[in-house]
Amino acid sequence: MRNNTGGHMSSSMIRLRLKRGSWEIELECAEDKVTEVIQKVLAGLDVQKEAEKESTGVTCKTLMEQMWKETWFSRSRSLAEVDEELERRGYHYDRTAVSHVLADLVREGLLSREGSARNYRYVQKKPPELGP
Repeated sequence: MRNNTGGHMSSSMIRLRLKRGSWEIELECAEDKVTEVIQKVLAGLDVQKEAEKESTGVTCKTLMEQMWKETWFSRSRSLAEVDEELERRGYHYDRTAVSHVLADLVREGLLSREGSARNYRYVQKKPPELGP
């Protein structure tokens, strides 16, 4: 195989698309470099995610506690609804992280959980004036 400059290429080129959270990246690299390139991209996304978190100072838990204070959970909500509301507010968290924070808020007594696994709904357990 020859590259466009006339030299020989050591391996074939591969094009791939990575999706992580709200990020989607298309890459093209030599087949023998795929693992290395993916590791570098994912590391870069982790650094970016941390930088965004530090610059805003807003954690997933802080946002959901704010939603609780606003009585957003006054009617029961699914994980998907919570995730959509966070995105509507401009924050994009992995659904697993959102699910963990919801479980934390249930343990802390701010929310109640109804339903069964993979089908839970979350509702305000106590009013905000009683505080966390």
